[in-house]
Amino acid sequence: MKALFIGGTGTISTAISKKLLSKGWDLYLLNRGTRNNVLPAGAHELTADINDEATVAEKIKDLSFDVVCDFIAFVPAQLERDYRLFNGKTKQFMFISSASAYQKPLSDYKITESTPLANPYWEYSRNKIACEEYLMKMYRETGFPITIIRPSHTYDERSIPVGAHGDKGSWQVAKRMLEGKPVIVHGDGTSLWTMTHNSDFAKAFVGLMGNVHAIGEAYQITSDESLTWNQIYKIIADCLGVEFKPYYVPSDFLHAVGKYDFAGGLIGDKANSVVFDNAKVRRAVPGFTATVRLDMGMKQTVEYVLSHKECQIEDPEFDQWCDTVIAAMENAKKEILS
Repeated sequence: MKALFIGGTGTISTAISKKLLSKGWDLYLLNRGTRNNVLPAGAHELTADINDEATVAEKIKDLSFDVVCDFIAFVPAQLERDYRLFNGKTKQFMFISSASAYQKPLSDYKITESTPLANPYWEYSRNKIACEEYLMKMYRETGFPITIIRPSHTYDERSIPVGAHGDKGSWQVAKRMLEGKPVIVHGDGTSLWTMTHNSDFAKAFVGLMGNVHAIGEAYQITSDESLTWNQIYKIIADCLGVEFKPYYVPSDFLHAVGKYDFAGGLIGDKANSVVFDNAKVRRAVPGFTATVRLDMGMKQTVEYVLSHKECQIEDPEFDQWCDTVIAAMENAKKEILS
């Protein structure tokens, strides 16, 4: 079996690429070649910018594939380009959408693939919805063999998954914990969230590749484990060997006083309780079960981040912002009580 990945070295796609190579797939990676060293030997490299359509067309002119997967498309124009490049060259085209596209606020806490798609809070999600609509149109009108995948919060060893963080990633949140400082938790920390280890995601994804039952369908792939944010942060603190010191701040307040994308990232996503029903993907991939519990996966992630300085990107601006928000909340309490 022959596959082409557009991207192939991100959080999700790295795990899938490794799994495919271990299974003996003939894997081609179309990217700029800046991170291909994270993968084991064996993949064919097509070094190009996917946005340079003419160059890509030349590189693939004599190639055809069983599966093409685009991991880095975010707007419909990019899928229109993919359609021009790969229509007639692949038996299956897989697009990575997002579970954040599901209706917000949710009408039911349990999410299935039939949950309506509508997110007025996040342009990223609305663009993913538009991408899905375009692909389904091409499937209905031309038979373009699409499969849509909706991941939720998927993590690997390179970054500690948290709720609210700054523009430079999550390390500053972990650093605050290590320094004994309180960390901001949105809401009261009791909403439910689902985090999926990328190795679990890869198992289901690979099972959908070349799967005739997946053509024309959309699938969500997540863990079945749902935890409160209090539990998630407590697991992180335990892995760091420190006390969990939460400071609770309403999500809408964080959005109102923040320069970070808390409208989309929180109100349109993480502030909602979400529980996923993965029955559909299990029907298509019999035997699929997510087996990496969050405490197990987080231990691996924390150990990796602590031992790799390149993962420890400090964000003093976000750190100061957290202190400012906490001080403002404390001053408001004093003023009301005085």
